[in-house]
Amino acid sequence: MQSAARRRSSGITAPQAPVRSLTSAVHASLRADILTCRLPPGEKLPIAVLAKRFDVSLSAVREALSRLVADGFVQSEDQRGFRVTPLDLHDLEDLTRTRIEIETLALRRAVQEGDDTWEAEVRGAWEAFRQVPYALARQASPHDGNWADLHFAFHEALLSGCGLAWMMRFQRTLFEQSERYRALARAAPEGGERDAHAEHLILFEAAMDRDADAAAGALAAHYGRTLDLARRVMDADPAR
Repeated sequence: MQSAARRRSSGITAPQAPVRSLTSAVHASLRADILTCRLPPGEKLPIAVLAKRFDVSLSAVREALSRLVADGFVQSEDQRGFRVTPLDLHDLEDLTRTRIEIETLALRRAVQEGDDTWEAEVRGAWEAFRQVPYALARQASPHDGNWADLHFAFHEALLSGCGLAWMMRFQRTLFEQSERYRALARAAPEGGERDAHAEHLILFEAAMDRDADAAAGALAAHYGRTLDLARRVMDADPAR
């Protein structure tokens, strides 16, 4: 049997500690529940209860929650434990304005500079995305027919032609931080009447026509509609 030192010197690494895999699984599950609002904003997250739910150690849950704190989805309070980060109207408006500023800039660059490969990727992402009815988006993942993943892939493909890696990192972060507000918007009574397919189609066609102004306008209007619906829900239920 090789010693640890011999394994290191030979380039052989020891298997990853099981607790790391368990922590990642807990993190992924809690993150999905938070993003879809199955774990409501402000919900307390008792470590002992979660450890029992996932059948893992307290330390695995604590590390998973610490990661979610770093992501901004969970808050840690001295002597009070952890809870899901509450939603905030000011944060929603700030986040939406920031997305519009950054993503319309990226989209303009993509429309003006995107090559044939970019266009093909956008068409492919749109073709996959349009197959899933928006009605499924109102159901929590994993029952949404993969709508959420295809939705992200479409928006990512649109902006990818900008050619700026840092801007795409910002896009992913902003998209993820918007997920809970998007779930809230889908809960609005008016959300069932929203023609999200038409909103995305207008955006897709403007990009494929290489009309930067129309594409940027369509993206801003699309995000503005989500803001309006989420704001109505939050105004009606300030406890959120």
